Amino acid sequence: MTSNLPCLTNSLPPTELLSWLNTEGSLTALLEAKAGQPLRVERSFEGYRLLSLAQKKQLGLQGAALSRPLLAWVREAQLYGNDELPWVHAQSIFPLSSLKGRARRLQQLKSTPIGYVLFKRSRTLPNQRFIEYTADGWQRQTLYDWYGRKLLISETFLPDFLGSNS
Repeated sequence: MTSNLPCLTNSLPPTELLSWLNTEGSLTALLEAKAGQPLRVERSFEGYRLLSLAQKKQLGLQGAALSRPLLAWVREAQLYGNDELPWVHAQSIFPLSSLKGRARRLQQLKSTPIGYVLFKRSRTLPNQRFIEYTADGWQRQTLYDWYGRKLLISETFLPDFLGSNS
């Protein structure tokens, strides 16, 4: 089985990871099904941060907008299934321009999995996804269109994910 998504490396992910990298809809729901219990979310950072040039490009900014500072609300967290070690490192980027109306609650997630909010009314969302191998493991970066707001979510599957017993 090969991935039908753009892959930013010359090697392919392990076969047992392909479906996780390519899945549409809530990764939270799938991880909870694998764990047999709710995900535990431990935040390592949550707050305002200036975005890098690469992040601005991933959000689809072009031209002069790339050279201007862009502030976003960023949440970085480790996701735990039923093991002592984390399964996934997640980073969620919400540009301030996207945090209007119902999207403002994305700043108050605390330890709530983001999938609970994003996929509450719809099983899938319009998105663009890229897969790459990082120093920490295989990562999927997804640019979601959530009610007309752009959100960039990166999920890196850590080595203990494939080694888990579930």
